[in-house]
Amino acid sequence: MKIEFFNVQRLFNIHLTLIGIFIDLHTPIVNMRIVRNVNLKPYNTFGIDVKAKFFVEVDSIKNLEKLATSKEFETEKKLVLGGGSNILFTENFDGLVIKINLKGISCEAISESQTLVSAAAGEVWHDLVLFTINKGLSGLENLSLIPGCVGASPIQNIGAYGVEVKDTIHSVEAFNIRTGKTDRFSTEQCRFGYRDSIFKNESKNKYIITQVNFVLSSVQSINTSYGAIEQELQQMGIDKPTIKEVSEAVCSIRNSKLPNPKIIGNAGSFFKNPVIKNEQLNELREIYPTIISYKVDQAHAKLAAGWMIEQCGWKGKTVGNCGVHSKQSLVLINHGNATGKEVLDLSEQIIQSVKEKFNVTLEREVNIL
Repeated sequence: MKIEFFNVQRLFNIHLTLIGIFIDLHTPIVNMRIVRNVNLKPYNTFGIDVKAKFFVEVDSIKNLEKLATSKEFETEKKLVLGGGSNILFTENFDGLVIKINLKGISCEAISESQTLVSAAAGEVWHDLVLFTINKGLSGLENLSLIPGCVGASPIQNIGAYGVEVKDTIHSVEAFNIRTGKTDRFSTEQCRFGYRDSIFKNESKNKYIITQVNFVLSSVQSINTSYGAIEQELQQMGIDKPTIKEVSEAVCSIRNSKLPNPKIIGNAGSFFKNPVIKNEQLNELREIYPTIISYKVDQAHAKLAAGWMIEQCGWKGKTVGNCGVHSKQSLVLINHGNATGKEVLDLSEQIIQSVKEKFNVTLEREVNIL
């Protein structure tokens, strides 16, 4: 029987009800302990050695609800951590760090060509991508190997190789810190922008994302037009790639350019690619004919921040205990003993040099604390 797309919301509500029943029956309330003076070095991919005044790990919605009644939750400044892959600590955190460990992925067909995939916030992002590929569902393959957890994906509106996660998100579920209830945000309510969302603006520090729901296609739709994917596929000897092969190509590219945070402390791309007006791009092209840009719309273009940083002579440069990665200028690295302040100072020097050379102001993509 064919299920029309206009029934997606009704089926989604039924799905949520069934999932809720399952969680109530089968999710145990594990002992939850708020700990004092915890070292956060293992919980941030930069490997910065700082401490949290209070620290707690949350494994279920019931425990999150329980945590919300604690004195520390009510009185302390709060920081929600997933994979810690998009954060730079410059000092100890004087408050409560909440490590989200919510787990679970489910999927349900909602039409002949679409499937609803629901993932808990604590799931590793790449594990979710592999899950969808194994199910033959397309939409996330270009976002392979992005570090972090599912809960961070809508906050940042993560993107890579011509794809943004907003294009696949159906809704986001988030725990309302004020009311203690779970609210659901539609795609429109999330107000997605380039590496941006409502959760970074008016709803910042007001919600804890618990689950993200995606609508993916069972009809494979391949997007290889952005970046070096087509070139990588050619080197792999593939003319008509599957979503699995696109994912493998993306992983190969990322592994060749980006350092493994388990070996070298980093947070991936430290800067956003700046968006400028076409008039400014034309002026820059007169001076720098080889400048790299991508069309955004009829009036704007996106510049390759890594290219500009490299032109300023930063690629591979070491400053004190930190530096710029030798294969990707967008990535700042901790050589082992860097403080967050050292990395922040380095980023400021890079911003100033790019501004002086290109009259373009870079924005940090990483959250600074």
